[in-house]
Amino acid sequence: MDNFEDYKIKKQLKKALADLGFEVPTPIQEASYSTILGGSDFVGIAQTGTGKTIAYLLPILQDLKFSDQPHPRVLILAPTRELVIQIVEEIEKLSTYLSIRVVGVYGGSNNINRQKRAIAEGQDIVVGTPRRLYDLALSNVLRLKSIKKLVIDEVDIMLDFGYKTQLKNIFEYLPTKRQNILFSATMTTYVDELMNDFLVNPVKKTLAVSGTPLETISQEAYAVPNFYTKANLLNHLLEDKEEYSKVLIFVASKVTADRLFDVLDFESEVSVIHASKEQNHRTKSIGKFENGTSRILIATDVIARGIDIEKISTVISFDTPFYPENYIHRIGRTGRAGEQGRSILFYSEKEEVLKDAIESLMNYKIPFLELPKEVEVSTRLTPEEEIKPIDPQEETDTDSGIKRGASFHAKSAKNSKEKGGVKSYERKLKRKYKKPQKRGDKIQNKKRKNKR
Repeated sequence: MDNFEDYKIKKQLKKALADLGFEVPTPIQEASYSTILGGSDFVGIAQTGTGKTIAYLLPILQDLKFSDQPHPRVLILAPTRELVIQIVEEIEKLSTYLSIRVVGVYGGSNNINRQKRAIAEGQDIVVGTPRRLYDLALSNVLRLKSIKKLVIDEVDIMLDFGYKTQLKNIFEYLPTKRQNILFSATMTTYVDELMNDFLVNPVKKTLAVSGTPLETISQEAYAVPNFYTKANLLNHLLEDKEEYSKVLIFVASKVTADRLFDVLDFESEVSVIHASKEQNHRTKSIGKFENGTSRILIATDVIARGIDIEKISTVISFDTPFYPENYIHRIGRTGRAGEQGRSILFYSEKEEVLKDAIESLMNYKIPFLELPKEVEVSTRLTPEEEIKPIDPQEETDTDSGIKRGASFHAKSAKNSKEKGGVKSYERKLKRKYKKPQKRGDKIQNKKRKNKR
């Protein structure tokens, strides 16, 4: 079926697809539609940017009939708040002409009561992060026994984000008889574990070898010694506003994100997003980047998965990611929907082994570019770069340059400036309050006898 018109889809859904300008299904959408609609467990492995969200939403909405029951029938799990918000938006677009109730739930300040009220009003589909969903199920606000279909989007990142325990806990609240749908851009051991433990004879569709980036993305790499040289190179590249019209920069940590924002020359054109930022700030930053108010967005891997922002000209990995799969997801933010994209990787000497792991996963050697002559190589280091690992072989008395007498010996904890730690919790209490804390303490009883 080469066109959505050939599919057996409700008129309301066809009209919504036409409004969105979707005419031809992508390979993953074509491969998954009939299987998911048929009710079989399904695992879809496809590159980022190939329309995986529509691939599972379309058959689910086709099969979902009107109901006024209070408890949800479809549960969709996603690793980040941003992805939850995006999936909810996609559902709302596709269900413009349908009576579908949907709510997104995720962590954040002062929003759990609002989410509880929304669930109490009755929902057909609940989309959420595992931690918040488990909290709501635990409080008995969210009843999951009526769930017919479970979708886990970006399943491979769930383990990276520490969601394995929450997922298992959520599965205990779900009915045994349900349809399971898993989607991911990479195949990992954790995906295999889920398939073996929770899926029943799943149909697996692999549209690309795990770790294969889209052919529409050109890749380049620079060897850069340290943070401040990377910042100098970045400032040099970003001067070309036509070439770098919409740039997403990925960094390894929140500290690096804030530090990079401070040293970039384009302050009015830059937004920052990471886990410590309030949800309101994160949403506004993404909105400014989407509408072009910000030309540059600095982000941690918190938004590397699943976020669909149109026409990103370049993705720059300022820090080489620790997990090679994260590189695939980072560069998947560009070159989406058949458009041309560009990826640039900065790597230091310490990060070279991480770059090798990425190239091994992709089975592709990233083309190397020489550092432009105009870029100053800085000798300044960040506090993290200045920390050197201690070599036990070198840590000897003679290294300090102080001569030791024949009678020299290391001080015990008792005689040294640093006091030895009190191991027992009870002893800590006794030390603090100068008396035993328990009624049955022998010492306290003895004191009472003496008083008598």
